[in-house]
Amino acid sequence: MHRADPSNRSGGQILVDALKIHGVELAFGVPGESYLDVLDALYDAPIRFIVNRQEGGAAFMAEAYGKLTGNPGICFVTRGPGATNASIGVHTAYQDSTPMILFIGQVGSDYTDREAFQEIDYRRMYGQMAKWVAQIDRADRIPEYIAHAFQVATSGRPGPVVLALPEDMLVARASVADTRRYIPVQASPSTAQIAQLRNMLAAAQRPLVLLGGGGWNQAACDDVRRFAESNRLPVACAFRFQDLLDNHHPNYIGDVGIGISPKLAARVRNADLILAIGPRLGEMTTGGYTLIEAPLPQQKLIHVHGGAEELGSVYQADLMINSGMPQIAALLAAMEPVDAKAWRHSCAEARAELDAYQAPPPVFQDGQSPLDLWQVVQDVMQAIPTDSIVTNGAGNYASWAHRFYRYGGFRTQLAPTSGAMGYGVPAGIAAKIAAPDRTVVIFAGDGEYLMNGQELATAVQYRAGVVILVFNNQMFGTIRMHQERHYPGRVSGTQLHNPDFAAVARAFGAHGEVVNATAEFAPALQRAVAHTQSTQLPALIELRYDGNLITPNATLEAIRASALAEK
Repeated sequence: MHRADPSNRSGGQILVDALKIHGVELAFGVPGESYLDVLDALYDAPIRFIVNRQEGGAAFMAEAYGKLTGNPGICFVTRGPGATNASIGVHTAYQDSTPMILFIGQVGSDYTDREAFQEIDYRRMYGQMAKWVAQIDRADRIPEYIAHAFQVATSGRPGPVVLALPEDMLVARASVADTRRYIPVQASPSTAQIAQLRNMLAAAQRPLVLLGGGGWNQAACDDVRRFAESNRLPVACAFRFQDLLDNHHPNYIGDVGIGISPKLAARVRNADLILAIGPRLGEMTTGGYTLIEAPLPQQKLIHVHGGAEELGSVYQADLMINSGMPQIAALLAAMEPVDAKAWRHSCAEARAELDAYQAPPPVFQDGQSPLDLWQVVQDVMQAIPTDSIVTNGAGNYASWAHRFYRYGGFRTQLAPTSGAMGYGVPAGIAAKIAAPDRTVVIFAGDGEYLMNGQELATAVQYRAGVVILVFNNQMFGTIRMHQERHYPGRVSGTQLHNPDFAAVARAFGAHGEVVNATAEFAPALQRAVAHTQSTQLPALIELRYDGNLITPNATLEAIRASALAEK
């Protein structure tokens, strides 16, 4: 409700009151003296403030919350070092099209432009990784700026907003009216565009639907599923957006990203029509702009995206539609189906190819490895509900989840398309705090885990009972793989000397176990899940395995031998 508040409020109080109006229930951050007045206002507010151990973890948690809920993830950090630490989460939110608002305490306005203690010009620092960056210099304009921030973060292509808060502004007092709650704005397709889309689909012989990007909700996923079913269309999902269609659905044919099935890649190349709903069609999804050539694809391309500025920026599509995902999906579900006779067998054929690609991989078929990571994923799927949330960061270990885990539908996967390491642990903890009734399993490499493993303390403090699987091969595996391909046998800078991860977890107050063999994993997982359910505390299982097994398809030894043979 729009009202005038006759009482003088501090800037910090006005800001927290604005957050309440816009529906904020949860915020993440690390405290700092630069925004003490905000912290004081939060003391009496219904907003739950989750205290993190490092700003990178806090920003990742806010991003994951925004991705999971569709509402802007809120993060508070202090100036200088706090802001630079948090930048990784902002960059991830930008590349992943996730709504997020980062508030940064700033030096007082009387110190501005003197390179004061921890002073940074955030407009310049964040200018290329946020939708909007601003500084609130007057307390009486806080409601306006906050409303603008929510509007920008959620409208069109969702993304992050950064607001700097000068310390003296937060303690200044003002009488100012509150705003109304924000209302996201999304474009919708025209009748003519839907008619053209239908005509292009009817004329196709080998169509393929590709889902991705931000701005989705459950209703939009349900509508796209109905559209695919009624038109018998094969549906693939973009890199790390595998949860936009239940992976058990017969129309789901796999993910288009790193480690793509060769047969699915061939289907993308050979399609005569690609209906891309939501993805930017970036480097990872297009195989370095080769599966879909830029700027003029070999396939006919219908590109649907929430941001008008994205359409035509890389690909000159045959039909470009600026639309929010719920808007386009509802119209597609209501569209009269076309005659699918030309591709009536495509879903079954592509699904059989996916099933074959998800069979046990060659690296474990000789039975020489004590720990079978393919079986680990099968055990995970058998042990947890289909609506469980699975998170991961960056690294070769994630290929086991991407290739072999079958995501149960909307928002069962949280992973960074930005390729950021350190994401999995904070993202999983944020998901468990936001959705405490859902099971959360975190896939983390050893290098990945130690980048934000300190947030295990946050999980213990707030009783976020996540299950963490640490894949310990004592190396930065992805870089080692590339090293062997380009500089075979010259190992430099990729070895890791790790702690006993299970012992460290126990020191934090979590449950911790080590698994060395395949038969040990399922019982350990059962104990971990039971522990999280009975205590609401986290559990960690350290998987110690042979680092030679670098991908499901190849060993380091084979990669090195191939590279040496080519020299």
